[in-house]
Amino acid sequence: MPTATSRVLHAALGIHPRRTRLVVRNGQCYNRGVGYAASKSKHLDDDVRTRLKRSGRASRLVCTETANGKARVMKLINVCGARPNFMKIAPLMEAYRAFPNIDPLIIHTGQHYDDNMSKSFFDELSIPKPDVNLDVGSGSHARQTAEIMTRFETVLLEEKPDAVLVVGDVNSTIACVLVACKLGIATIHVEAGLRSFDRTMPEEINRILTDAVSDLLFVSEPSGEENLRREGLAPERIHFVGNVMIDTLRRHLDRAKRTPVHEQLQICKGQYGVVTLHRPGNVDCRDTLEEIFGAFQSIQKQLPLVFCMHPRTRDQAKQSGLLGKLESLPDIQVIPPLGYLDFLHLMAEARAIFTDSGGIQEEATILGVPCLTLRENTERPITLTHGTNKLVGVRECDIVDAFHRLDDIRNRPTRTPPLWDGQAAARIAAIIARTFS
Repeated sequence: MPTATSRVLHAALGIHPRRTRLVVRNGQCYNRGVGYAASKSKHLDDDVRTRLKRSGRASRLVCTETANGKARVMKLINVCGARPNFMKIAPLMEAYRAFPNIDPLIIHTGQHYDDNMSKSFFDELSIPKPDVNLDVGSGSHARQTAEIMTRFETVLLEEKPDAVLVVGDVNSTIACVLVACKLGIATIHVEAGLRSFDRTMPEEINRILTDAVSDLLFVSEPSGEENLRREGLAPERIHFVGNVMIDTLRRHLDRAKRTPVHEQLQICKGQYGVVTLHRPGNVDCRDTLEEIFGAFQSIQKQLPLVFCMHPRTRDQAKQSGLLGKLESLPDIQVIPPLGYLDFLHLMAEARAIFTDSGGIQEEATILGVPCLTLRENTERPITLTHGTNKLVGVRECDIVDAFHRLDDIRNRPTRTPPLWDGQAAARIAAIIARTFS
């Protein structure tokens, strides 16, 4: 049955509601991908706008079929929820503009919700305001995943999209792809195929399950394609397109280098290290956290450190009684997470990066900064073979020893991974447009 909004549009444009559906963008009405305003000199006048407003919904109608047209506009829901997702969604939203048959919506699950972990990214990366925010907040893996599924199902039943696109490996990723799959909606996974082969990591479970049920799998490095084929996934579902996070880095690096973050932190370029730490395997175990913090205690005597501390890491360090000691060290600055541009600038000018983040391993590779990854494995092996990444584990002695061998990383030959050229999002948008045309 036509909605109140669709009845207004169909009446205004003289089109039978059972024969076509429409999409409205910036006051222009489109019929199956053909600019209705251009083809029939129709523009939504003030009266129609007023009636649309009174109908209670923003103008988000997407056509799927008409009696005579050839083009087809698809409604594509793009899911984001956590800090790493935003850098991946940003270039996709930009790339969709080249394809009028794609009508993208953004659903923010609210998995990360404070300004530094969410809002600032939308502002700095010019990501459109989310169409819906589920506001799920924090919680255990089970509680958070269940809450996202419950609220996302309501959105899908109302919006009836043609496809749902998810990125990365967070709880929002698996929760939304499961709901869409069970409702018979096509699913798309960006950054598919990455494997650490460590099922103690919640993210690894999310990756495996998301890939198993997704219809389109967009891969960022060759190992991802190899993993998916090994798991028996159909080759026609797999597309090697490059890395959307690197799209964002390449687009914003020059702008990032103009931020005053070094002056604000009173540090000198090239004479500090950057630290991030957030994975449960590192921060939830007091003994492991103590080993890592012990390494930082030694390293800061030779290299000042800036520790951009995740809220959850801060909570765990405080509960374990380790935070106060770390903050008392003379050459460690413990600060909240930074916005994208400030943090990119901080990484780009660092002497070294210490992290357990997957995405930072990739960014460090492009930036050419030695990255000591505080893990025993990585789902991004190309950063080891092509880039500046080194796995150092979580023992104090191993981390300190790797720090003393930074020149080994700095002097080894590196090369840009294939298709990390800033065009991954454009490739993805083109494949989606072609697949759903």
